Amino acid sequence: MNFKISTEPGARLRIDKWLWAARFFKTRSLAADAVDKGRVRIGGAAVKPAKEVRVGDLVAIEIDRLSWEVRVVGVCEVRGPAAVAQTLYEETSESRAQRAAEEQRRRTYREPAAALHGRPTKRDRRVIDKLSGGD
Repeated sequence: MNFKISTEPGARLRIDKWLWAARFFKTRSLAADAVDKGRVRIGGAAVKPAKEVRVGDLVAIEIDRLSWEVRVVGVCEVRGPAAVAQTLYEETSESRAQRAAEEQRRRTYREPAAALHGRPTKRDRRVIDKLSGGD
């Protein structure tokens, strides 16, 4: 299949469609939701899903509390394989270092409440009361 990637400076595409084609999100609707929630910024400004991204724009993306800062290198109308999608952007070195540090922190530090699900049981409540000094 032929994937037409445009790298000329005037090339532009809707931000939700570009995020989907660059494989940051699995579907266009997930990309549009992230843009609506303010998790995607172009040049530091929050945008709407219909905003067009151009080659050379700096895009900040927050996915699962991980921040990506990428420069748009190309636009493609269709979603292709990962190898093609990675040619649509280049990540800044600061972003790469910050993301690696965050991933390392997540590997070494576990959230204490991550294992807890739902309300405490009667037994859990007794232990909590005992530890907090309550009756």
